[in-house]
Amino acid sequence: MGNSGHGHLSKVTVGTLLVALGIIYGDIGTSPLYVFKAIVGEHPIDRMLVFGGVSCVFWTLTLQTTFKYILITLQADNRGEGGVFSLYTLVRRYGKWVYLPAIIGAASLLADGILTPPISVASAVEGLGGVKAFEGIIVAGNNLTVTIVIAIIAGLFFFQRFGTKIVGTAFGPIMLTWFSMLLVIGIYQISKYPAILMALSPHYAFELLTVYPGGFWLLGAVFLCTTGAEGLYNDLGHVGRRNVQLGWIFVKTALVLNYAGQGAWLMQQEGHLLEGRNPFYEAMPQWFLLVGVGVATIAAIVACQAVISGSFTLINEAITLNFWPRVRVKFPTDIRGQIYIPSVNWLLFSGCVAVMLYFRESGAMEAAYGFFIVVAMLMTTTLMFGYLSYVRRWPRVIVFAMMFIFFSLELANFVANVVKVIRLPWLILFVLALLGVMYIWFRARKITNRFIEFAHLPDYAHKLKDLSNDRDVTKYATHLVYLTKADRPINVEKQVIDSILARKVKRADIYWFLHVNYTDEPYTMQYRVMELVDDKVIRVDFDLGFRVQPRINKLFRQVLEEMDATHELEFKSKYESIHKGDFHTDICYVLMERFLSVENEFTLRDDLILDAYFALKTLALSDRDAFGLDPNVTLVEQVPLVLQAARELPLKRALPAKPVAPEAEQD
Repeated sequence: MGNSGHGHLSKVTVGTLLVALGIIYGDIGTSPLYVFKAIVGEHPIDRMLVFGGVSCVFWTLTLQTTFKYILITLQADNRGEGGVFSLYTLVRRYGKWVYLPAIIGAASLLADGILTPPISVASAVEGLGGVKAFEGIIVAGNNLTVTIVIAIIAGLFFFQRFGTKIVGTAFGPIMLTWFSMLLVIGIYQISKYPAILMALSPHYAFELLTVYPGGFWLLGAVFLCTTGAEGLYNDLGHVGRRNVQLGWIFVKTALVLNYAGQGAWLMQQEGHLLEGRNPFYEAMPQWFLLVGVGVATIAAIVACQAVISGSFTLINEAITLNFWPRVRVKFPTDIRGQIYIPSVNWLLFSGCVAVMLYFRESGAMEAAYGFFIVVAMLMTTTLMFGYLSYVRRWPRVIVFAMMFIFFSLELANFVANVVKVIRLPWLILFVLALLGVMYIWFRARKITNRFIEFAHLPDYAHKLKDLSNDRDVTKYATHLVYLTKADRPINVEKQVIDSILARKVKRADIYWFLHVNYTDEPYTMQYRVMELVDDKVIRVDFDLGFRVQPRINKLFRQVLEEMDATHELEFKSKYESIHKGDFHTDICYVLMERFLSVENEFTLRDDLILDAYFALKTLALSDRDAFGLDPNVTLVEQVPLVLQAARELPLKRALPAKPVAPEAEQD
């Protein structure tokens, strides 16, 4: 698929900008709900803290979001698509190790998908505590607040199965209302304390980090302002680069003015403590607070939806790139790219509920939230180094200078957060488990594929032709189809040849060998045909993008229909009463399912990886289901996975025992 396929994404209209607001900016747009509450925390409110906080937020948004993501990272699009796996496909040919930052980044983003709903929804709902009607009833961390948050999250995950086609049309207007509210509230408070605009000077950020007691450790809270920056890149394919970049002008203006407005309100409280109050809600007029909480809650739900959808897309790409076991993927609507993965949906839901029950309030989640985001950003920066150096071939001096800036910012934030997160070992173990699944699945496939024995298909072509013409052998099928992993068209697994000619002879009119090649482009859909023996032995290579579902049954039938229509095929169904064009009545797919033989011997590491891999396979979809094959026309053959020749056993033949006389037996 060429770039033209994404031509509509390059157009900038009011409608596309509105869609960008709804889909792209939800996560970063709701960060004002908790950033300044995290920065101030239990510190007394003073000028150095407030001015330094506003300055740090402004320059973090400028350097990290605007410079790194909006201007540079968005250029690393893969045919219009973004995200850590899209970036990985662009650079994977330049280093065998690049899969590591890709899977670490992906695992961190999945953690973000678990932490975003609780912290965003809880921050919004907790605002009701400032409304007089709910005062003393809605309290951060109490059972009622936790129950309300979990109920909202449960409803959000329940409706994932139906897709977001209906409510998705409202996302843009909702987020436009949200950002407009941020803008107005910010200007309202700035008008009361205009001097806060001086805080945009980097001098105050430097002062906070170097002079203010414990100022460096506030970086973890500051970095929460850019948590959604990774999402800008992940969702690039939905609206295109220009819409993201132009939309950011309005979004950043609204965010900066709102942060400055919160700072202006804080300066009016100089010398006091927050005592659980949230500057975001305190900056609102009392009469507007209930409306503000309502809008914030709806905006938080939109932000959660974007993160959840992004997690589905991430796992779908991981499956295609062999980083995740095959699981069931559904398409709830006809909107391109919108998918639903039941197992991931309930994994995220369970994680969200566990996080909410454990932390109970938004303030307690901030360190963990910031930690996993900064890890994901560090991995993107690592992959971007390879992209700019080897794909774009930028001068090394410029690349090193930029990477130094980004790594310095992100490593500083990593250190500021990690000292808090190490006290939450269960959360780290959960993410390590996700990372372990990706590592095991990827490495195991590499191990097994390395030792697959291939046969030279042309050497067997005439044997297959002779078998096909042998009327003494009962016809097994008109079209006998094998899926092969061989990249070279002239190769096929030795086990496939044995399946046809050795184990149980299978005569067919045409022997097909199908191979799926996943391209670096996201939405490629094309195929190539090579006939080794005319109308007898045919190889078909499908080139599918890493975001395309490999529905082999449908794809292969289309190939048959097209070849029949162009008279490239001549065959007769074994069922003479059935029209030869009814291909589905006489196709047999054969899949080779491998298992570990007791004779296999591996290194300790490979043995552990393969044991875990085959254990995971029992939880995953079978190849038949993953490739969309009809079980009525699919044969699965179990074959041993012999990675090395079995050792010769020291078995010796003994002389036959001498017969014993009947009398001796009686004795």
